[in-house]
Amino acid sequence: MTNMTLAVPEDLHVIMKKYNTIKWSEIARQALWDQARKLELMDKLLAKSKLTEEDAERIGHKIKHGIAKRHGLFT
Repeated sequence: MTNMTLAVPEDLHVIMKKYNTIKWSEIARQALWDQARKLELMDKLLAKSKLTEEDAERIGHKIKHGIAKRHGLFT
């Protein structure tokens, strides 16, 4: 198994030290696995997509504009 060093904010480190019986490395390992699985699933779902990044940007802009309009940010 490969080792990895993580930097955490001091306030998080204080909490982690408070609960020193917790296996924080295992929690980090599980979080990394969860994220990796999500990325793998995303790759599989998008593998056959014909949607370009430009298409996605255009759709995203339309969605944001519609939401803004619905909330009265545009007239």
